[in-house]
Amino acid sequence: MTAQRVLIVGGNGIISASVSRLAVERGYEVTLLNRGRSTTRPAIDGAEVIVGDADDAASIAAAVGGREFDVVANFRAFVPAQVEADVELFRGRTGQYLFISSASAYQKPIAQLPIVESTPLRNPFWQYSRDKIACEDVLVRAYRDAGFPMTIVRPSHTYDATLIPLEGAWTTLQRMLDGKPVIVHGDGTSWWTLTHARDFARAFTGLFGNPHAIGSPVHITGDESLSWDEITRLLGRALGVEPEIVHIASDAIAREIPEMGPGLVGDKAHSVLFDNTRIKTLVPGWVATTPFADGAREIVEWHLADASRRPVDAELDAAFDRLAASA
Repeated sequence: MTAQRVLIVGGNGIISASVSRLAVERGYEVTLLNRGRSTTRPAIDGAEVIVGDADDAASIAAAVGGREFDVVANFRAFVPAQVEADVELFRGRTGQYLFISSASAYQKPIAQLPIVESTPLRNPFWQYSRDKIACEDVLVRAYRDAGFPMTIVRPSHTYDATLIPLEGAWTTLQRMLDGKPVIVHGDGTSWWTLTHARDFARAFTGLFGNPHAIGSPVHITGDESLSWDEITRLLGRALGVEPEIVHIASDAIAREIPEMGPGLVGDKAHSVLFDNTRIKTLVPGWVATTPFADGAREIVEWHLADASRRPVDAELDAAFDRLAASA
């Protein structure tokens, strides 16, 4: 039996690298379209690599040439023009096109929990989310009008060892080590969902060639619900310290550090709880198995292994000092 041919656009990322590695292990014929080699994650043994710029439709078309694929997954599409170009390029040349959207597209504020795939899409706070919604609209039209075989996948804060899921990344963890106050938005009790990329990859590859996934969305998230205080403390414990948490209103953080505003006010400030019935129906037996306590240890071990992975942003650190002093 001939292996299914899978094209992954942007195969070096936090999520896509885990997907690419698992797809090779599961016997798929994997082609990665990347701009170059990642210096953060090891190369994917067993995958073909073709060079192209995922932000340039002509570059993708030139790299792909006349080839056809059973599955195409684009991890680097962020605006409607990119998706429109993909629809044009892969129409009639793939059996399934998987678009990586975002769970941040679900309505904010959230009217009802748990979140299901039919929860309305609206995010007036974050352009990133609005662009993802617009991309989904392109695909819904393409499916309804011409039967384009799309599947929309909505991840929620998916991480691997390289990603610290706190505002400030290593700067925040260094503050823990230095005994300085750590800023947590709101009162620290809002619920959040973190999903390890390994768990995501098992569900995502289970969608490859699945006819029941065509034409509709599905989110892939863990089932573990943690407060932001719990997430912060788990990372602190992995470092061997108990962090001193200072709670600051999300709007105040956004005023002091504007670049954090959209993702905070438009996403992380809202409690989330996901109903994963659909992905578990589409991929029987799937369940996320990595608790964040384990993930936190992986994150800390990876960062401590190399000093170059632990940059401290002096300006951000000073902004955190100002916020802590204002509490």
